[in-house]
Formats: sequence, C-alpha cells, structure tokens
Amino acid sequence: MLGALTTMSSTFTVTMNKSLLVAQSESSESDSDGVDQVHSQRIIAPSTAIAIADSFQKKDNSWVVTSQIATDLSIQVQDDTFTVHKYPLLSKCGYIGRLELQPTISTFGCELKLENFPGGSEAFKIILKFCYGLPLELNSSNIAPLRCASEFLEMSEELDDGNLISKTEAFLTFVVLSSWKDTITVLKSCETLSPWAENLQIVRRCCDSIAWKAPTDNSMVNDEGWCFDDVASLRIDHFMRIITAIRAKGTKPEIIGKCIMRYAERWLPGIDAELGLRGYGYGKNELHFSILIGRKEDEGIVHSKEQKNIIESLVSILPPQPEAVPCKFLLKILKMAMVYSASQALISELEKRAAMMLENANVNDLLIPNYKSEDQGKMVKPLEQRTMHNTDVVRRIVEYFLMHEQEQQQLPLTSGKSSVSKLLDNYLAEVAKDPNLSITKFQVLAEALPEKARTCDDGIYRAIDTYLKTHPSLSEYDRKRLCKIMNCGKLSLDACMHAAQNERLPLRTVIQVLFSEQVKMRAAMQGKDPAASDNNSEQEITQTSTKTEIMTLRAELENVKTQMTEMQRDFSELQNEYEKHNNKHRNGSAWSFGWARIRTSALFHRKLDGNESGGHRRPDSLGSRINFRRRLSIS
Repeated sequence: MLGALTTMSSTFTVTMNKSLLVAQSESSESDSDGVDQVHSQRIIAPSTAIAIADSFQKKDNSWVVTSQIATDLSIQVQDDTFTVHKYPLLSKCGYIGRLELQPTISTFGCELKLENFPGGSEAFKIILKFCYGLPLELNSSNIAPLRCASEFLEMSEELDDGNLISKTEAFLTFVVLSSWKDTITVLKSCETLSPWAENLQIVRRCCDSIAWKAPTDNSMVNDEGWCFDDVASLRIDHFMRIITAIRAKGTKPEIIGKCIMRYAERWLPGIDAELGLRGYGYGKNELHFSILIGRKEDEGIVHSKEQKNIIESLVSILPPQPEAVPCKFLLKILKMAMVYSASQALISELEKRAAMMLENANVNDLLIPNYKSEDQGKMVKPLEQRTMHNTDVVRRIVEYFLMHEQEQQQLPLTSGKSSVSKLLDNYLAEVAKDPNLSITKFQVLAEALPEKARTCDDGIYRAIDTYLKTHPSLSEYDRKRLCKIMNCGKLSLDACMHAAQNERLPLRTVIQVLFSEQVKMRAAMQGKDPAASDNNSEQEITQTSTKTEIMTLRAELENVKTQMTEMQRDFSELQNEYEKHNNKHRNGSAWSFGWARIRTSALFHRKLDGNESGGHRRPDSLGSRINFRRRLSIS
C-alpha cells in the first residue's frame, strides 16, 4: 500500500513538471493578450495547469475523469457523483484541504458529500475543469454561481496565484457590471444562491448598477422603455431593492410608478383582466358565482401566498405622490388585495389613495368583487345571501373622498364632486341589479354624498328604478323610503315623463314629479327661473337651458293645460251627477217626513172631524189657496 502511494506521488510530480513546462512555453504568447483577455473573459486557461485529465465523461449520474491515473476521490454534489483525483483539488481548494478524508474499503479511495453547495453540480463541474487545467468559459449566467462556489471551497490567492476567487471577482466587476443585460442575467442567477450572493454583495452591486443605469425622467423612458421589461422579470425582493436604489437617486415618481405597474402586469395575471363576476343560478334564495382573474382554478395556497406577498410589497414601495400611478391602477390592485385577503392596513391605504383621485375612475374600476381566493370553486350557501360586489369598500372610498375635499377647503360644489356624483349614480345603477343587495346598503351608499353634490338627479332615479325592478316584492314603506333619496325638482324633462308613467313608484312620488314639472314649465312660460326659490345649484341648471328646451317646455305646458282642462270638465260633470243623485234621494225622504207631520197635526184632525159631522160648507177660495201654499211650504 505504501509503495502504491509512493508511485502515485512520483507520478503526480512528473506530471506537474510537464504541465509547468507547457504552461511556461505558452505564457509568453499569452502575456501580450492579457488585457484583452480580461475584457473578453470568455475562455480561461490557468497558467499552472495540471494536465492529469483530458476531459470528463458522464455515465448515468456519475462524472468520471478520463485519465491514465487511477482516481482516488468520489465527491457527491446533489444527485451527481464525481470520481476525481485528490491532488488537483487539494492544491486549489482550502475547504477540501482542511477535511480529513478517510479512505473507503469498497472503492479504494475517499468519499465526500458536499451539502448545500452553491450552484449545484453544474458549478462544481466547471470548478473541476479549472482545477484540472482545462479551459472553461465564464459568462453572465455562470459567474455568480462560480463566485459563490469558489468562496465555498475557499479557492483564494493564498493557495495559488490567479485562483478562481480573484478571476470571478475581476470578471464580475469589470465585465458584468458594465453591461445592463449581463447585470440583469447575473441578478436572476442569484435567486438560487441565497445567502451566498447576499453575503458576497453580488445582489447589492447588481441592484446599484441597474439603478445607476435606469432612466430618471420621461424623455429617457421613451427611448429606453425596454428597461422596464428587464427589471420586471426579477424576483420581488430584488425588484424592491432596485426601486429603493432608484428612488434614492432622485428619479421622478412617474418613472417609479411605471416600473411598478409593469411589474404588476407581469406577476399579477388578473390585474389587467376585468375582475368580472360570472353570475348564475338566480334561484329563490341562492346566488352562485365565480371569479375570472386570468388564472387556473387549481392553483393552490402557495400561489395565493406568493400573489399576496407581491401585492403587499408593491404597495409598500409606491411613491406617495398622487401623480405616481393613476387611480385605475390603484383600484385594480385594490381588487387583487381584496381577492387575496391582504392586510386591512394595506387595504385602507389603497382606499385613501384611490379616494384622492376618485374623479378619474369609472364604474368598472369600482366593481370590486365580494370574493376571496380561498372561495375558489366553492358554492355560496342558500342562506348566506351574499352580494356579488363589495359595496362597503366603495362607501369607505367615498367617505375618504369627502374628508379629502374638506381638508382641501374647497367650495361646496366642485367639478370633482359633480363627476364623483355621476360616478356613484352609475355605480348604484350597476349594483342595483344584485338581488341580494339590501335596501339599507343601497340607501346608505346613495346618501353618502351631500345633496348639493348632485346637479341633476336623473342618475339616482335610474338607479332607484333599477333597484325597484330587481326587487319587486318591496313594501310600500320601503318604496317611499327609497324614493325620498332623490329630489324630484332636479329631474330632467325626460326623467319626469318616465317617472309620471312609472308604475313601480309610489303615488306620492308621481304627484311630486308632476307638481315640480308643472312649476318648471310655468316658470319657463313666464320667463322666470324655475328654481328661484330653491338653492343656488338649481339656478345654475336653469341658466344653462337653451331656447329649444324652453320651446319644448312651452309645448308640453300647453298639452298639460289641455289635459287639465279636460280633466276638470270631466270632474265637474261627475260632481254634478253626484249632486243630482244626492238631491233626488234627499227630496224623497223630506216629502215623506213632511206628510207624516201633517197627518199628526191638530189641523188635519179638525178637518177630518168637520167632514164627519156632515157639514157641507163650501170652502172659501182664498182660504183654500192659503192652505195649499202652506202645504207646499211644509212639503
């Protein structure tokens, strides 16, 4: 055994001497190209090559060195096994040199297992080539794994000049970090090298390099918009570090906002698609629905946690300036936050930010589903009575909007409030189609804005009519309660004509509509302001009316007058007929009563007694006339 070791040692010495002679003969030719080699850095041949092996051959999961000298070391990295010689590794790897390798009986060599080796078997194979003096290629894809693996194996300059740590560090500093694309590639490769890439400052240096090269204003974005796609391809923690570095550099909030929106489009697949609800099964007490968010229904809890983490991370790095991202994006990410059950503090932050720009939103942006990711594939229970849309979120946004308006100390009537009132009315008309929406929630949301915020109540009337149509079983009390929300004096002519013929409205509301419309038309005929007795907001409405509208009002007034005249004539005729009928009945009863009194009177009895006594005295003509008149008067 000792002889075999002595022979192997002498063989190593002879081989090393040969390799040194070859390397020295080639060193003079390579010295002139030393500077160019640093910049290309694609092929590296160590100056002190140990030409023991010619190449590596793979057999199943084993890599074997093709050499005339028997191997004496077996190293396992992940699922691959490398059968190599000890000496090339001991001469360059301080980690392996510190290990006490014990020979095994079965293989007549030593066995070593490298746990948690950075870069895996691919990086270790490249390191073996370097140790054996074979040419190896450095590029942006393998430089980070090789730098971490060389640090793991302690391949420092103390063991050998030009060892792998110094070569990879030089390539990383002078070649990779000077290129945008190479830096992005290296940063992607660092995702599987934690914590080595962090401890060696590879991630920090790459993030700083990207932030330094990123555009700082909109003029540069038009020419270099591709950089957003590259940054959006990174992992969320690396992306956050880049955004932090970009913000520290003084980049405009619009640039940071565009970058965040591009990242959300890539990693949140449902943010671009409208989070519509697919309603079906409208039974008596059940409503089944599911959500379409551009993702598979079989995605599990792990995916939901990743999506939730991305949402919370993106919101945490949003610039505070209102112009950073539009309101549409804030409401989209709010929908995703509600779906993936983000924290309540984050949801409140999004609601407040969206409220500051609510006038720029539309109805589809506010249709936030009353849905969570854990409800995927579940059916709503019949007794649950769950609404399709989350109206509480919209109510809170409107309240935050009013608080913001009050803080700004703006006038009671602003263009922002006017546009928000139209937006809210359109939203109410949309959610009113939900059969499970309670009248209390509808009323609270409709009354969230002050009355002066609405210059016209056509929108709220349409929402109320839609709610009455969807809920036909409402009581008369609930109908009156619902119609009190709108101001009949602010309805347009078309809305008044529709309301006057609407059978779903209470009779009292129809009368109010007709009365207010008559007042408007009378004022228009007299050339007065129909809202002079009302508030200033109604005066502004009439000031914008045109001559065509006045002519239309006059024509309608004439029609109404004609109809009123006919109705009054019909009413008078009916009243006369009714009075005649009552008088006829009253005259008959009075005659009967008078005749009964005459028969019971003393005069009537004296007349009868005179006739019975046989007196044939001829009555006086004057007295008979008087008695006749008296009877007539009595009757």
